[in-house]
Amino acid sequence: MEHIDERSRNNIFLVDDTANPAPLGLCAFGMTTILLSLHNAGITAIGSPILAMALFYGGIAQVIAGILEWKKNNTFGMVTFGSFGFFWISFAFILLLPKMNLIGAPTNPELAAFLGVWGLFALGLFICTFRMHRVLQVTLFFVVLLVALLVLNELTGIAMLGIFGGYVGLIAGLLALYIGMGQVINEVFGERIFPV
Repeated sequence: MEHIDERSRNNIFLVDDTANPAPLGLCAFGMTTILLSLHNAGITAIGSPILAMALFYGGIAQVIAGILEWKKNNTFGMVTFGSFGFFWISFAFILLLPKMNLIGAPTNPELAAFLGVWGLFALGLFICTFRMHRVLQVTLFFVVLLVALLVLNELTGIAMLGIFGGYVGLIAGLLALYIGMGQVINEVFGERIFPV
């Protein structure tokens, strides 16, 4: 009989057969980004649908996906989904707190600073994608471009930058949704239907 040491015996039972949390995080990020980008592009107003989506799907659902990525030992997924989840919750509160008369509305430089630090974060994630698949790399490129345009819009007051940022955000959101749904469809069909 082949000798199995204690560590190997314990590892036999550590097979992870839990579901992939990435599609949840990607769809939550993508759909929330699409909704906000429709507003940034001047197509819709900012109202309860965007705030509710930012709090619950873009926010809480992504935080949950990040926690599940931790269980999968995926640091990139944990940091990405956890951080963007809290970004969306923070964004919702930036809009809600002034409405609740708890604090004044943020100034343009304050919003630029808020978005700017998130742009640096997105740039770091984009660098990580150089070792990952191309669709994710292109998605994060558009996220970085989106944030840069929104920061410039806040600093310069040039409305066209924000509108253009809205269209760039639509691309980023659609790409994230494509990756998330592509992973689910590929898993359900048991073959690579969508290149993700």
